[in-house]
Amino acid sequence: MINDFLTMVSSINDTENDSARRNEQGSDHSDDALLDAYSQTVMSVADRVSVSVANIEVHFGSPQKRGPQRGGGSGFIFTPDGFLLTNSHVVHDASRIDVTLGDGGKYGAVLVGDDPDTDLAVIRVSAPNLVPVVLGEAQKIKVGQVAIAIGNPYGFQSTVTAGVVSALGRSLRSSSGRLMDDVIQTDAALNPGNSGGPLVNSRAEVIGVNTAIIQAAQGICFAISIDTAKFVAGRLIRDGRISRSFIGMAGQNVPLQRRVVRFFNLPVDSAVLVVSLEPDSPARKGGVLEGDLVVGFDGKAVAGIDDLHRLLTEELAGRSVHLDVIRGTERKTISVEPKRK
Repeated sequence: MINDFLTMVSSINDTENDSARRNEQGSDHSDDALLDAYSQTVMSVADRVSVSVANIEVHFGSPQKRGPQRGGGSGFIFTPDGFLLTNSHVVHDASRIDVTLGDGGKYGAVLVGDDPDTDLAVIRVSAPNLVPVVLGEAQKIKVGQVAIAIGNPYGFQSTVTAGVVSALGRSLRSSSGRLMDDVIQTDAALNPGNSGGPLVNSRAEVIGVNTAIIQAAQGICFAISIDTAKFVAGRLIRDGRISRSFIGMAGQNVPLQRRVVRFFNLPVDSAVLVVSLEPDSPARKGGVLEGDLVVGFDGKAVAGIDDLHRLLTEELAGRSVHLDVIRGTERKTISVEPKRK
């Protein structure tokens, strides 16, 4: 009887061990399948997009003046007739632009237009058999999704790095000082030379234009949203530049005292202090004075200079809008007519 019981226990243990081994092997196979699928995705995207990614070599200045200086970056073809997107800081003020395409062909390029405020630029090449990328949609981007960067860091052409979309809706300061909104944060590794290259999703759709890294950090890189890039590229192709409006005043961000916020029932606790006004500017003509605190513009709250930058769009040029200011102990509404910049 005891022997039968021990035999039964041994049989149960053997069965459990076999099951555990099978589960462990199944788990290993499952992990391998997932890794293989991820690898296949990255390889497929790289194969489809790399042909559209260009290495951009830029020359600045002239040989007569201290010799030419060089720079470089990346770009990508987004129309079959030779338009490429890249960063403004890559090609701004270039005296010559050379482009090496994915097939190895090298061509001279012309600058169609650039916009330092969004760090975007469009250049054009005349070359046969160009393959444009597929542009995605910013609204479909999700935090955590696969993000693949393709570019030419340090001149190493068609370098592929992969990661995820780390965050959405970031703000980043451009070289012009203007704040760029809706910037994508990613941990796909970027290095000098990646600037202007595409950030791509798992369907090989471009979702951003790689633009910046934080030198002291690891895995914190940024790309300009593809929706912003579409808008800017369209305007640059049409007009060669992006028009915005201005009111001709210089200001600085200042905190508001809590009693001031409560007294005027303000939705913000900071404002723009008017430091100076340009001669014959819309702000001066409208009656804005140095020392005024700007708390609203065109019916929207203003907490700082960046809010004003965002609100001063091209569409406002030539239109009368209301500027809400606090002057002393009074809140005033001043009509100003922004000009086209």
